[in-house]
Amino acid sequence: MTGKVLILGGSGRFGRNAAEAFWDAGWRVALFDRAKDDLLQAAQGMDVIVNGWNPAYTDWATQVPRLTEQVIAVARASGATVIVPGNVYVFGKEAPAGFGPDVAHAARNPLGRVRIEMEQRLRDADIPVILLRAGDFLDTAASGNWFDLQMAPSLKKGLLTYPGNPEVQHAWAFLPDMARAAVALAERRESLPQFTEVNFPGYTLTGQDMARLIGKTLEREVRVKRMAWWPVRLASLVWPLGAKLAEMRYLWDKPHHLTHESFDALLPDFQTTPVDEALAAAVAPVLKAGSDRPRQDHEAQDPATGA
Repeated sequence: MTGKVLILGGSGRFGRNAAEAFWDAGWRVALFDRAKDDLLQAAQGMDVIVNGWNPAYTDWATQVPRLTEQVIAVARASGATVIVPGNVYVFGKEAPAGFGPDVAHAARNPLGRVRIEMEQRLRDADIPVILLRAGDFLDTAASGNWFDLQMAPSLKKGLLTYPGNPEVQHAWAFLPDMARAAVALAERRESLPQFTEVNFPGYTLTGQDMARLIGKTLEREVRVKRMAWWPVRLASLVWPLGAKLAEMRYLWDKPHHLTHESFDALLPDFQTTPVDEALAAAVAPVLKAGSDRPRQDHEAQDPATGA
């Protein structure tokens, strides 16, 4: 069952991939333009609204509640189902390794609390919501996430720069797959509970796993190099984003994965891209970007977009 979908944040990571997936599946896709569009008007007649808005970490406390209320208001007015990409921040440091719909949202840190409150507001809003929860993103473009901004550029030197313990399992989501899953859930939206929380299991990889798989793709050895956090901690004294990045550091040292039962129950026939192909697709634009321009040592990369 296809229909009309409004994409909020269509130039962002999830929004861009969702727009492409809905288009490929035969939906009529509208991209919301905050510079010129009225949200209430744009949402009229829509069957689905994809909330791909994601402000910078430093703006979450003020913007996430406001944007959530806007989405709720237009969903009520239009009757559309809202699809939200969820993350793993809600669980917190003390959660079990298997993150699932039955695990308490017990995060105590500020960013985790913002997400907990956002999700609870959506649960209480009396509108149809599909929350598709995933781990860190692997994209097909160099879109400024942890992988392409911090981890993969050093692959040119045969190194994967890893932000945590390379022996610890970490949850990853290949964005084209996650977007296809969002489409598949949207197409069966009328049979779902009003608030549907679904894990997107994706891949569970250690840093060593990732280096080995990328090495096979590149046909050369790739070694893991631990990322130094002290510059981030030092910069956080005057750089607000640095403090937010450090706040979420625990996820790189805490073993975790997304349980698969909720996903398998709804989409048992879903075909996931093989992990080696997903990593190859994520690596390619990073290496290409590095070869397209001369290196300028004075350029300072801002990891803000990797948040």
